[in-house]
Parts: sequence; C-alpha cells; structure tokens
Amino acid sequence: MSVRGQGASVSAGPFGVMRRALRVLETVDRHPGGVPEPVLARELGLPRVVVRELAESLEQEGYLALEDGLWVLGGAFAVLGQQSREQLVRARMEHRLAELRDELGAAVYFSRYHDGELTVEAVSAAEHAPAVREWVDFRATAHASAIGKCLLSQLDHDGRRDHLSRHPVARLTARTITDQQQLMHRLECQPATVPVLDIQEYALGTVCAAVPVTAGSTVGCLATSLPVGQVHRLRAAAELLAERAAPLMLAMAV
Repeated sequence: MSVRGQGASVSAGPFGVMRRALRVLETVDRHPGGVPEPVLARELGLPRVVVRELAESLEQEGYLALEDGLWVLGGAFAVLGQQSREQLVRARMEHRLAELRDELGAAVYFSRYHDGELTVEAVSAAEHAPAVREWVDFRATAHASAIGKCLLSQLDHDGRRDHLSRHPVARLTARTITDQQQLMHRLECQPATVPVLDIQEYALGTVCAAVPVTAGSTVGCLATSLPVGQVHRLRAAAELLAERAAPLMLAMAV
C-alpha cells in the first residue's frame, strides 16, 4: 500500500498550518539561546501575527516556551524517543477529541489505515453525543462509511484495489454504492481538502463526515456522526473538523 501523492493540493488548510508550525519548531531549534518574535517572523518570511498565533498554539501543547521575550523549545521534547511518547501522544489526542466532541455536540472518531486495514483508534462519545453502533465490522465496510472512504481516497489506485479485493463491496443500505468502478472513480476524484460524507450508506438513521489527518507516514482521518434528523448540521460540522485537524496533527507529530 502506498499513499497517493499530495503535493500542492494540501498546501492550504490544516496541512499548511501543520507545515508552518513545523517550520517554526525547526527555526527555534536553530537558536539554542532562544529567538525573539521579530527575528522568528523574518526568518520564516511570515507576518508576525501569524507567527505569534502558531507559537502560542505550540506553547499550549508544550512544544515551545516563552522565556524573557525569547521563544525556546518546550518541555514536551524531553520525552521524545522515550517509552512515554506513545502515552503522551494518545493523551493529547484524546483530550483534543473530547474538546471537539463537546464543541460539535456529536461523537468524534480518529481512524487510521495501517498494514492494509482500517482501524478506529479512538472514539470520544457521550450520552448527548452517542457513537455509531458497529452493526457490521468497520474494517469490512470501508466502501460505505465516511471514515473508510476518506482513508481509501488517500491511497493510490493499487492500494484501493488491493483493499477492495480483500473486502468486496456489499450492500448495507439502499444508499450504499455497490458498483466497484463507480466507487473507485469517486475515490480517485475526491479532493483532499473536501470532507467525505456518508448519508445513510453504512447505517440507516445516521450521517457522517470525515476529513484527512496526515502526520508523518500516518494515513488517518477525523470524523463525526449525527442522527439523520440533524443532517442539516453535517456540513458545518465537517468544516469545523477540517479547522480542528491541524491541532490534532500537531498532537500526533512528535
């Protein structure tokens, strides 16, 4: 399996924020004694207001610290490469998902495509924001869910065909796409910056949206689900997912 080339198609949006944040970290790292904001902005070639917003977000995550007017690397880097790294990343991700769940008033999910299979890595749900009932194994129904289609759209042509050869398309509801060629065409044409939707394709009574989350070699997505009676909220929820994807990528990037 390989990931479809992303290039300029993801230079904007949350992916652009992610890349700029990483450039901020690299630039601060080149100044062991710290770097003032004007110098940081000049070296990055970005407006100071943009640099300040990025630096403050990184400060909240513990990756940067402001000491005597100078930006320096934060304490989060002390655990990199140690056993606690995985726990740190998971804790940050779960915190972000819970915040997003409460902001949306809907369950949120983080999923990955790894070693040829879809996995739902984390779900943040509550009584007021119930999760989708997994009535058919999510791993076998990527063709019908927003999560699955979002992950498959990030693979190349051969990666998609390989997946569908092991998990053939099957009708789950009257809205499920069961024509493999039609599905492949839709996946190929799916813009990287446009949310993927599931309007009762996996389960009647439920609508979902998913956006890509890319950090390093991770092929992932961030998703939410709503009762079909709230379908009018889905587009706004999807837009909010896209806006919040950058902080989640930062939480996973170290």
